[in-house]
Amino acid sequence: MILYRTREALFVHHEDHAYPLQETSLDTLLALPDLHEHIAETIHHAPPADHLLHTAPLAPVNNQEVWAAGVTYFSSRRARIAESKDAGGGDFYDRVYSAERPELFFKSLGYKVAGPGTPVRIRRDATWSVPEPELTLVINSRGQIVGYTIGNDMSSRDIEGTNPLYLPQAKVYDRSCAIGPGILLRKTPLPVTTAIGLRILRSNQTVFSGTTTLAELRREPETLVEYLFRDQTFPHGCFLLTGTGIVPPDSFTLHVNDEIHISIEGIGNLVNTVE
Repeated sequence: MILYRTREALFVHHEDHAYPLQETSLDTLLALPDLHEHIAETIHHAPPADHLLHTAPLAPVNNQEVWAAGVTYFSSRRARIAESKDAGGGDFYDRVYSAERPELFFKSLGYKVAGPGTPVRIRRDATWSVPEPELTLVINSRGQIVGYTIGNDMSSRDIEGTNPLYLPQAKVYDRSCAIGPGILLRKTPLPVTTAIGLRILRSNQTVFSGTTTLAELRREPETLVEYLFRDQTFPHGCFLLTGTGIVPPDSFTLHVNDEIHISIEGIGNLVNTVE
């Protein structure tokens, strides 16, 4: 079952049918004591409205905070060390990769998130920008993972590489995060064989592509959530991007009008252009 948000309704896509929900906000859904049971009851009793399958999805976010984890894949560790070596920050990334405590940082508020088919941005004062395709956890207010979606953690590598303390500026700006197209609702973890793919098109030509699987994710998603919820409350639930295992070469930077395609097996495809 995949939950979508559109201008017309929230609906669940299940077995080739669309089932509209009475709720109009993800805030309400993430406050339910058992979201999965509620969705199952809706599918059982509500008639389908299959025209919704042809409506454009919005980012499946309302008032949730969006957070992100860093250096959770070895390829990300290697890239962070390389980009910050001149600033003396490489040792920090090496340490956090193997440390018990993960790197967690605030990424976005819901209203700043780009949805499917809408533009993401690169900073005007950056010279080296990349997308970061990431499995994204959907978490309710009680710290329970209720679903999974696709996230793009846009990053300015030159700014972060100059000084690790510049990470908020490299990571947090308008439309620096995209989420969608929908939320895969499931109670059990995704299999470690789940594939993540990235493809970047420029003038309709592929200029970069890469793949990874969740088997390369060093930290358990539940551990990331446990640390995120230490001494923090999220009354509307939250989203947590779990880090990237696909890193373009140092010679690559995004250009305006590039098209970013991120796929995660079982969830779908998130497509955004760069402005």
